[in-house]
Amino acid sequence: MKSIKKWSFTQVMVFGFLVLILVGACILMLPICNANGKWLNFPDALFTSCTCVCVTGLVTVVPAFQFTFLGKLVMLFLIQVGGWGVIVCVTYVLVLMKVKLTIQERVMLQNYFNRDSMRGLVGILQYVVKGSLVVEGIGALGYACRFIPQFGLLRGIWYAVFHSISAFCNAGVDLLGDSSFAMYADDVLINTVTAFLIIAGGIGFMVWRELVAFIKKAAKKETGIRQGLRKLSLHTKLVLLMTISLLLGGTLFFFIVEYNNPNTLGSMGFFQKLMASFFQSVTTRTAGFFTVPQDQLREVSRLFSCFLMYIGGSPVGTAGGVKTVTVAVVLLSCGSILAGHEDTECFRRCIPMNIVRTALSVCIGGLLLVLVGTLALMVAEPEATIMQATYEVVSATATVGLTAGLTPKLHIAGKFIIIALMYMGRIGPITIPLMIAGSIKRRNEKRRLPEEHIMVG
Repeated sequence: MKSIKKWSFTQVMVFGFLVLILVGACILMLPICNANGKWLNFPDALFTSCTCVCVTGLVTVVPAFQFTFLGKLVMLFLIQVGGWGVIVCVTYVLVLMKVKLTIQERVMLQNYFNRDSMRGLVGILQYVVKGSLVVEGIGALGYACRFIPQFGLLRGIWYAVFHSISAFCNAGVDLLGDSSFAMYADDVLINTVTAFLIIAGGIGFMVWRELVAFIKKAAKKETGIRQGLRKLSLHTKLVLLMTISLLLGGTLFFFIVEYNNPNTLGSMGFFQKLMASFFQSVTTRTAGFFTVPQDQLREVSRLFSCFLMYIGGSPVGTAGGVKTVTVAVVLLSCGSILAGHEDTECFRRCIPMNIVRTALSVCIGGLLLVLVGTLALMVAEPEATIMQATYEVVSATATVGLTAGLTPKLHIAGKFIIIALMYMGRIGPITIPLMIAGSIKRRNEKRRLPEEHIMVG
């Protein structure tokens, strides 16, 4: 049997998340973790563990009422590990223990951070973990300003820490009840802190690094703002362009469409409507918190939310979805074809063909997963409408956590379908097929078969 040390990056990620989910479920089942002092049934425990590890936010039980402090602490641990990723957590523990990383472990880190070389990987790892804790700490301080006066000192601090980590990891799990942040729809502080944490976690760790370096140089006047922006990597430029465009476009769309909807924005003032629209645009980037009831959104708004959820956040971050850069590469590729260009070009750079092919595979894989998942869920839940099923499936696949009201009513089969979708969405829709394909040894990898033209379009 192959030694664990020889496992590939993909295998460690696939089985690492699976083991963590199963262990988490076994712990959450225990009476000591449940407020009623009884054993929690396995499907609900597995669902809760999966939604935490996969940083999704869909729940079949209400965490605020179901679990004890210990149960909630276990959930928080699962969220933090799930947000960072199994590989980051394991290797960081080894670094803390001053254990020298093997070549295989460095290769895994290199793949995770998508680096061209192994140089400086430990430094990047420490930057990611410490940077995350700093941002989560800032978020906790912001939340504490509201939660301590409302819930008291100890409970307020606990709520501040829990929701800060949950928001930064784009998990969307809350301890406020079954209405998420709806009670804070007009609270500027809560909306601002939550949006900051969601965006910070969703843009990706490597983008932070570049932006922090850019801000430092600009502050010291070592480089001009325009010149500094030009020096940003193509990856960071695409992340920022897509993120800003989707956030602003989403805010404008929800503001216009939901403006007169009495069940969502209709009864709010102008500024509150704008803030709620922005929050809805932010949370669909795979966060899962909400300030307006999702089942009361207009059908067109739910359809547009599915589009935003499908895209999700950015690579090497805590968000899910097929990722902003993936969609950007596909759009750029289509644009290049229409323009008659042989290469996919952007910002005076050429994007390698292997990246274009990977982006296409991820997008198509994500769409197929949504299609198959929707069909399966509609079979398991015959009373659900196609929009309800699609909304839950996209939310699960993109690890968002927003629900149109179907998830709490799921039957056993429906729960396991959503669990499978959350897991597949967290590790990536084409990860398992790639792992299976990679395990098949080709007799001659360099051979080329004869070409033959076919008709498309």
